[in-house]
Amino acid sequence: MKLRNLQAVASIGLMLMSVNVPMGLAQQQPQPETQTHPTQPATTAQVQNDTTGQAGLPQAPEPKTIGPLYLRDTAHDYLKPKGHFWNPIAPYTPINVPQPEFGNTPKLDTLLRDGKIYLSLSDAIMLALENNYDIAIARLNLDIADTDILRAKAGSFLRGVPTGLVTNTLGGSGTTVTGGYGPGGTSGGAGGGGTGAQGLVLSTNGGGPAPELRDPTLSSTIQYESTSQQQSNTLFAGGKKTITTDTGTYDFSYQQGFVTGTSLNVGFNNSRVTTTNPFSNYSPQVNTNFRAEVTQHLLQGFGTGVNNRFVVQAKNDRRITDSSFRAQILYTVTQVENIYWGLVSAYEDEQAKERALAQSTQLDQDNRKQLQIGTLAPLDVVNSDSAVASDKQALVASKTNLEYQQMLMKQAIARNLNDSQLSNAPVIPTDRVSLDRLPEEDMSVEDLVKEAYANNPSIEQATLNMKNNELTIKAIRNGLLPTVDAYAFYGASALGGGQNPNLTCGGFGSTTPCPPGTVAPISYGTAFGNLFNSSSPDKGVGVNITIPLRNRVAQADQERSQMEYRQSQMRLQQLYTQIRIQVVNAQYALTNDRAQVNALEAARDYAAQSLDAEQKKYKLGASTTANVLQQERNLAIADNNLISATAAYANARVALSQLLSNTLDKYGISIESAATGNITTPPVVPGLTAPKAPEGPKPIVITPNPPAE
Repeated sequence: MKLRNLQAVASIGLMLMSVNVPMGLAQQQPQPETQTHPTQPATTAQVQNDTTGQAGLPQAPEPKTIGPLYLRDTAHDYLKPKGHFWNPIAPYTPINVPQPEFGNTPKLDTLLRDGKIYLSLSDAIMLALENNYDIAIARLNLDIADTDILRAKAGSFLRGVPTGLVTNTLGGSGTTVTGGYGPGGTSGGAGGGGTGAQGLVLSTNGGGPAPELRDPTLSSTIQYESTSQQQSNTLFAGGKKTITTDTGTYDFSYQQGFVTGTSLNVGFNNSRVTTTNPFSNYSPQVNTNFRAEVTQHLLQGFGTGVNNRFVVQAKNDRRITDSSFRAQILYTVTQVENIYWGLVSAYEDEQAKERALAQSTQLDQDNRKQLQIGTLAPLDVVNSDSAVASDKQALVASKTNLEYQQMLMKQAIARNLNDSQLSNAPVIPTDRVSLDRLPEEDMSVEDLVKEAYANNPSIEQATLNMKNNELTIKAIRNGLLPTVDAYAFYGASALGGGQNPNLTCGGFGSTTPCPPGTVAPISYGTAFGNLFNSSSPDKGVGVNITIPLRNRVAQADQERSQMEYRQSQMRLQQLYTQIRIQVVNAQYALTNDRAQVNALEAARDYAAQSLDAEQKKYKLGASTTANVLQQERNLAIADNNLISATAAYANARVALSQLLSNTLDKYGISIESAATGNITTPPVVPGLTAPKAPEGPKPIVITPNPPAE
């Protein structure tokens, strides 16, 4: 037992000795890093420049920043609070956030002609930027992030900002590398504050000593109290059975914290007491006093780094929100493109099915004429009738699919479909994809990967969140220190009033009233002046020390914050690896899909030539209905395969741009305009061509066409 007591005393002595360590050393002295227990996190720059983890290997570039802070301006600046200057009550009145716009933009009406919506891909993207609900919802996060900065400047904790993608638009969704805005890539994070996704957490975010509240607070108590108290001994009450006391209280206080870890507390108290007690010299009696006290954190909670960290983190979160909004634009534009190419495929499929039905119908009519003149067996007519019925069913299925694709496109580019004219109007796509080679196809893999690394929002958000993690680690490390607060105060008190009319003279038990002037009156003004002439000072200094002897909670949080940071480092490396693989795969897919389209174009030409030859033979009596129908089916299959392959190629182009995150630059989309919802310049989408009717059978030539590059 004695040994334990000696150990406890020694521990307290060592902790007290640590109070004398200079502040810079106490908080900033680097700790040696070992292989088994690393204590210092790598900086974000190190993580960005050392993505391989091995010296001598190629390094990933730093992510390209998305512009200065607050670039994403919106209609109202929520960073600026209401001030007292022109209107004293302004800070206590609410700010009304404008109602969202539920109507469609005028551009949609300009595309409606003759009951049809003629829609280019550029128009679809522009309308989505103006009307799409996913983008509109994400746009509000920019203002929400600004409110967190406003809270942080007051010294308050952060509420967090949603930074996940909004994916409520139906159809056309693709998959790519997302996440990274939480340290472990949480997909539902709030400004880096997500928890528990993909086995990674961020529970220590915002830990450490609470910052000083920097918004001043003025408090007051104004009270009147009247008391009548019966006396059990009239000897000590001047013969009075009841003493009445009226008290007026007028107390005021002012509190404010500062970013250095300093707090100021000023109290100014006043009371006015009127009493019938004959032993009180003054009635009314005025008491006034004040006290100003300054407290400074010396260890835990000391310095601007700890107390201003939420402001820095809130600004990082605003950058994360900017990046998340850019990711939302990329995602939604990609989704709209995929919906558009799905609409093109459905439209061309419906036309192909109409051509197939027209061919089978014409053959059926010819067969019936031959049956009437007796040159054809009835079974051939039954065969052609069956083909017509099958083609009609295929056309019905194609039409319903086209109508559904048109509905998907409308809900992606419009906010209100209650207008019957708009909801019933068919959408006619006016663009087709070109098979010209893209510049990205001729770039080396390393150049493509570097571009993706520099532009990808997920990497940018991951690195910004690691900066927030570093702030948390420093704050939690500061929380390991004991609490040592130095304080100093100065105050004074004063007394005043007029002579009590019930005051008695003549000794104990006397009931003789004192003559006027026995007690010199002191006005409140004189008493107030005595507060500042050092006649009754109240001053002092002191130190408050709180030492947690085992400090296990702080140690656990400090260790946990380090572990979460290590998870963040690994997640960033994983992002680099995932993006590299996806970019390489997307480049391969684009090349393969173009080759597939070229091959299927040749197959379609062959099917058209075979059908034409078989029809000519049939007219000469050298073929049968079954052979013609078989060639018609072959052509229909070739048309369907070509349409599907062309759509896959178009989607592959879109996917590569999304992975490289260069869609906005390629199309000339202004992210600033997208943030305001006011799009003035239509996007310019390269690699498009006008629709053309399917060509007839090409003549067979001896010299083959040169292979496509």
